[in-house]
Order: sequence, then structure tokens, then C-alpha cells
Amino acid sequence: MEKVIHKFELSEGVNPLELAEKYDAPLYVYDGAIIERQFNRLNNAFKVPKLVLSYACKALTNISILKFLRQLGAGLDCVSVQEIKMGLRAGFQPKEIIYTPSGVSFSEIDAAIELGVRINVDNLPLLEYIGKKPEKKPVCIRINPHIKAGGNDKISVGSVTSKFGISYQQVPYIKQLVDAYQIKVEGLHMHTGSDIKEVDVFLQGAEILLNLAMDFPELDFIDLGSGFKVAYKAADKVTDIDELGVKMSERFNRFCKAYGRDLTLVFEPGKFLVSESGYFLVRVNVVKQTTAKLFIGVDSGLNHLIRPMFYDAHHHIVNVSNPKGEKKLYDVVGYICETDTFAENRSIEETKAGDLLAFFNAGAYCFSMASNYNSRFRPAEVFVYNGADYLVRKRETFEDLMRNQIEVEVISGTDKLELPELAVLTLDDKALNKQ
Repeated sequence: MEKVIHKFELSEGVNPLELAEKYDAPLYVYDGAIIERQFNRLNNAFKVPKLVLSYACKALTNISILKFLRQLGAGLDCVSVQEIKMGLRAGFQPKEIIYTPSGVSFSEIDAAIELGVRINVDNLPLLEYIGKKPEKKPVCIRINPHIKAGGNDKISVGSVTSKFGISYQQVPYIKQLVDAYQIKVEGLHMHTGSDIKEVDVFLQGAEILLNLAMDFPELDFIDLGSGFKVAYKAADKVTDIDELGVKMSERFNRFCKAYGRDLTLVFEPGKFLVSESGYFLVRVNVVKQTTAKLFIGVDSGLNHLIRPMFYDAHHHIVNVSNPKGEKKLYDVVGYICETDTFAENRSIEETKAGDLLAFFNAGAYCFSMASNYNSRFRPAEVFVYNGADYLVRKRETFEDLMRNQIEVEVISGTDKLELPELAVLTLDDKALNKQ
């Protein structure tokens, strides 16, 4: 029988049933006490002269979460100009933001430079482009260490075949461009993947980066990315943060001594900080017995939580309305016109229509990957801290779906019909048939 990872208790005794009654469901709920716990745990694990935890905000970009993490002392890791602008609005200073794009247009790079943030260079053409600019901009270089790691091929980003970073074997080309254009390299960066359990994988990658760092005399920081594994199931093996802290601190301090001065050690935790803080609350629409399965059909789908369908990700599920009920095996499925299955043959407390279910680990890559597929509304988000609850995103409405659409009257045939204030497209059926 599946064990409960931990009790479903929000900070200061906030009642999830009352939240669902107050804000309706489906509903994302984030517990600030858990984010704070995770941040402090990571911050205390590393004993180095200078440490920065740059929150990888693609995991969860709600601006209230960004503000909360800024107050805790986090920096910010962004992968788009839009994330940069959200970070600036949340109060982060430009130098507290590192921008790590992947194959974006040079115009986006220009926009990021204009905003004053740190630039993490992902490819040689981009390094040359920045080098040719009249104003010399310090850069960080993203190195691909040729290490395949992570819980799924889709989130393994450091292998030799990955699109990310510049191969460590191409460092001579990096140095040629740096010397030719007098580019200051202020940081070296790597990120091998997500859901990495083995401490040795982090140490192996760090060894590659720290050895390369000796060839770059003007460094200010070393950024080791993230990928720390959190528990989704009771038996899950997770990254031993305490062991990593001891071993990485010892290695980094030795490096700083050999380098001749203290650099800043940077990590970019995303999932580690917010995953366990999040719960996704859904209502049961129907309990359906077929000749093969017992289904729980809920008022959500892959439009709100795509990870199980995308990564085969596991989310622990409990019946909040009947937490002590006898357990049965169910398939939990959504309302999308696809096979959107959240869980198969899952042991859940006996469930009936109208009950409220809670999905655990719904803080990272859940709402941030939500969509309006099937023209469904994205849900509301609520932040809980010190016994109080705050609505941090309103539930979408039909007006939100239509806000940026332009209604165009399409007239088939050869005759044009003039319609005021409407774009008119004339489709010649005969001409189309000839195509």
C-alpha cells in the first residue's frame, strides 16, 4: 500500500476545504512556509565565503512568489526577457538576475543587455555577437560538461547531444573569441539536468567547471545550476543536500585558494524551492465504473497539469473530503478530449462525486506549463503564509480567452462583401481546388 509522503497540512492550520469553498476549484495553493524551509535548508548547507541561490523562476513565475523569494534573499535565474521584466517588477536588481537563453534571437539578447542583467552565453555565435558590440559587456559562459543526468530524457540537458551550452571540448574556440574581442568572462555555468539523485554527479560536473575556470582569470562567480531531486513518492531517493553541502563546500574552498581569491558559488534551484510547497485542488465530477476500470473524473486535465502526461511524473493524491476513508484503486482522469490520465491504479481514499482531491508536489512546472487547451480557463492561485491566505492570481474568464483575439469575417466564393471594421478574406474556391 502506498504511504503518505507527509500529512496534508497547510501552515498555521489553514483548511484546504475552506480555501476551495472560498476560491472555488480547481485551485493551486502554495505554502510559503515550505518555500522558506527549502530556501533556508539549501542556504545553510554550503559553507563557502559567498553563496547565491538564484531561483529558476520558470518553475513558477507568479510575481507574488518572486517577491517572497526576493525577501528571503534569493537571486533570479531567467530564460526569457518576459521573465526578466517580471523579476524587475518584483524588485530584483538587474545584477541579481542572470539570463540563460537557449538559441534565442539576437534582438532578445539586445533587450536583455539593455535591461542590465547578467548574460549567460549558450553558443559561440552569440559570444562573437556580443564581442563585436562597441560597449563591452561581461558575460557568463554556459559549458556543456557531457554528463547525462536527470530523472527523464526530456529534462537531461548536459549530455554531449544536448542543445544546451558550449561543449567543454570547445573551450579553445571560446578563448579565441574572448582574446580577439577582449571580452570579460565573469562567470562559468553548467546545468546537467533535473531530478538528479547522486551527489557524485554534481561533484563530477563541478570538477570539470572548476578545472576550466583556471583558464579564465577574471571570474567573479561559478554557477553550478541545480537539479536537486525532491520526493514524489514515499520510497523516492532524493538528493542528499547535507552531503552535497559538505563535499561541494570543501572542493569549492580548495578551488578558491588555488584560484587566488574568493569567488561566489551560485546555484539555481527551482523545483527544490517550490515543488513541495504546491498543492493542486480539484473537484470530483464523476466516479465511473467500467468493465475494466474504476475512474475518478475531475474538473481539470492536462491543460492545468501536464506533467503526468508529458514526463510520466508522479503526483501523490489524497481525498481531502474523506481522508480516513477505506482505500480503493482508481484511475484519476481529466475532462480534456485526450487521454489525460493523472494516475493509474492509484490507492486513494473512497471517493464520490463532489469530493475534493489534492495533488502533491504541484508547485513546480505545473501552473507555469498550464494552457487554455480545449478553451478551458486556467485556475486561480492562492498563497498561504502565517495562517493567512492571499489570492495571487484570479481565475480566468471567457473575456480573458477572447481578449487578444481578432474576429475576422471570412467569406467564401469570388464575391467580396464589404464589412465595416472587420478584416475580409476572400477565398476563391476554384483557385483553391487547383492548388
